[in-house]
Amino acid sequence: MTRDETLKMLRDVGLVPVIRAKSADVLIDVARAILAGGIPVVEVTMSVPGAIDGIRRIVQTFGADLLVGVGTVTKPEQVEEAVAAGAEFVVSPVLVPEVVAATRQRGKVSIPGAYTPTEIFQAHQLGADIIKVFPASVGGPAYFKALLAPMPYLKLMPTGGVDLSTVGAFLKAGAVTLGAGAALVDARAIETRNWALLTDLARKFREEVKKARGG
Repeated sequence: MTRDETLKMLRDVGLVPVIRAKSADVLIDVARAILAGGIPVVEVTMSVPGAIDGIRRIVQTFGADLLVGVGTVTKPEQVEEAVAAGAEFVVSPVLVPEVVAATRQRGKVSIPGAYTPTEIFQAHQLGADIIKVFPASVGGPAYFKALLAPMPYLKLMPTGGVDLSTVGAFLKAGAVTLGAGAALVDARAIETRNWALLTDLARKFREEVKKARGG
């Protein structure tokens, strides 16, 4: 998939489910449940033991049906490993210029984390495709409106604080897509292997996105 195609899909879907798990063994089942709920995107964090192998197995299993990215990336070598495994986008909790550069060099979508206006603008200048505003719970949708008023060209993705009650507000405030963690990829559901619950949550989040966008 080209970088432009990845960006279009991230914008069109409007959601990036963030998978954190105690083992890579459940990743296929989690990804399948999310896909069944209508979200063809997942982010596997590097905090998952065996994350790189897990990404490789997800890509091999679902192919073009699922867009796979890697999260919690703080080192350029992690970019290399994840992209080699099939990751199409790279997400970080903070702004690491070397990670942005490595991602751009590999032709993948760069989504570094930032929070202050200065950090966010620096990320933009470094070539970030989308900027993960984290934690989005601090400031909320009003913060996004404030940021975009003087800098409407920014592509922002709130993460941390996105749940079913805030999906619409963040999108209407100008977010291009949403990073959804525990509220969507429920840790208890993973532990109990309640895949039906994950599918139901994914479906509900997808519906909220559609409603917020007028569809």
